[in-house]
Amino acid sequence: MLTYFLQLIVTFDVQNLIIMYQILKSAHSGWRYIVLILLVVAVIKALSGWLGNKIYTDGDRKLNVFTLISAHIQLLIGLAIYFMGDWYKVDSSNAVGRYWKMEHISMMIIAIVLITVGNSKSKKAAEAVAKHRTISVFFGLALILIIVTILLMVKDVPGRSFFGVS
Repeated sequence: MLTYFLQLIVTFDVQNLIIMYQILKSAHSGWRYIVLILLVVAVIKALSGWLGNKIYTDGDRKLNVFTLISAHIQLLIGLAIYFMGDWYKVDSSNAVGRYWKMEHISMMIIAIVLITVGNSKSKKAAEAVAKHRTISVFFGLALILIIVTILLMVKDVPGRSFFGVS
């Protein structure tokens, strides 16, 4: 098994790297919908629980964890694309280069940190309303930040549209 793995590394060529990069870009592009849907549902359920004084169920906890996991998967795929595609080397003197090199990655990392902190703090809260409030605030801020980042992309990157809708 180890010799097979080493042989793969040795025979790895540029064509395979390009194919892997394209697959990761497609995965990153499609996975965003999963992240956004889970995030919107989690925020709506948390707001409903917070404002309606509802109990915090195991289903709420699982939804929050799935949202957290999906966001982290999106981050890992995005980081792979960032470094495989040499985005860190792009000229940041123009709007497009600056967006992909700095704005997109930093704002998405902040959003994922908010999701992570919100999930962690909600687990530590004793009361159901506090758990819902924590998720509402942190996940809600992350959702706003993600939407703002997408709107910046539409503004700064020619040919890009809000979720493919012109």
